[in-house]
Amino acid sequence: MSKTTIHYDFIIAGAGASGLMFANELIESPKFSNHKILILEKDHTKYNDRTWCFWEESKGKWDKLLYQKWDQVQFKNEKKTIPIQLYPFQYKMLRSSTFYELLHQKIKRCSNIDVRYEEIINYKDFEQHVEVTTGEKNYHTQKFFSSILKWSPLFKQQKYPVLQQHFLGWFIKTKTPHFKTTEATFMDFSVPQKGNTRFMYVLPVNKTEALIEYTLFSKEVLKKEDYESALTAYLLSKEIDSYTVKEVEQGSIPMSLFSFNQLNTKNIMHIGSAGGWTKASTGFTFKNIERKSNALVSFLENNDDLRNFNKRNRFWFYDLLFIDVLDRNNALGSSLFSKMFQRNSPGVIFRFLDEKTRFWEEVKLMSSFPTWIFIKAFLIRLFKGF
Repeated sequence: MSKTTIHYDFIIAGAGASGLMFANELIESPKFSNHKILILEKDHTKYNDRTWCFWEESKGKWDKLLYQKWDQVQFKNEKKTIPIQLYPFQYKMLRSSTFYELLHQKIKRCSNIDVRYEEIINYKDFEQHVEVTTGEKNYHTQKFFSSILKWSPLFKQQKYPVLQQHFLGWFIKTKTPHFKTTEATFMDFSVPQKGNTRFMYVLPVNKTEALIEYTLFSKEVLKKEDYESALTAYLLSKEIDSYTVKEVEQGSIPMSLFSFNQLNTKNIMHIGSAGGWTKASTGFTFKNIERKSNALVSFLENNDDLRNFNKRNRFWFYDLLFIDVLDRNNALGSSLFSKMFQRNSPGVIFRFLDEKTRFWEEVKLMSSFPTWIFIKAFLIRLFKGF
């Protein structure tokens, strides 16, 4: 018996951060209040699978959901500790379960949106519509948005290097107070670098609980026991030897300037990390997803061809050179980030990473780095092409 075909205006693949954020922006736009929308998600048991951290000026859209926030952070390397007063910014921590719960509750109140837990087998653009096939049904839609990351196109191409921000984090509880709750450790490069860019996050929730996360920017992921050994050694170096690991968080995020737009068609678009919405030079994703989702909904109000959404800007070029440098000499990360935080105000750094600085501020910030390394990277990139 053939499957019944069901029609929707939009289908969103994946109910993670980007799928739900995009759905939320559609809900908040009056233009799409009558559009029939389907969210397809294969996993109906999503929980605290992610912790998102981001900086933001003053109050933000998700403040009621925050797990913790800090007005001060510190940056460390093997030689010094740099305290950073963030005002007017705050560094904010959001756990995925509260975000998922809020957005699903909001979606349930919308009669025009369905959520179905089915695994997508295939999808294809037939110009007049997109056909989406799951293990259970066939769907037709005008526009299809996929947040399902596929690594193979990145690794098959040679033009742009592919690094990964990969990590393992422990939510720990200690028997005695160890943490200063008013201050987070944003990056601690004092850990052995071993030829890579390696650092720790320390994100205290209270005096006895914190997320300790071992993070690398490199080509290859580690064995699980390598992350665990590094975390154990780091805690011992802080004289923390009596603790319970309450939760474990592990993941990998692409850091590449690969042109994800080439995977799109007129009616199919990849969003979130699957669409290149991760900030390539840092791996930060959550706020980029928020900005891109908002821009995408505005785009859809007046445009029909999804291939025209993504546009390169000068920040794309800055990120490309930075990733080119780290690809050829992965051990430089500690030195480059140290110079940036030692020689620039946090406000300029965060605005730069948010792509909101003026050109003259960018020139000043770039002068913090060894010029010859980036000139060499630029000349090599000229040969390879942009």
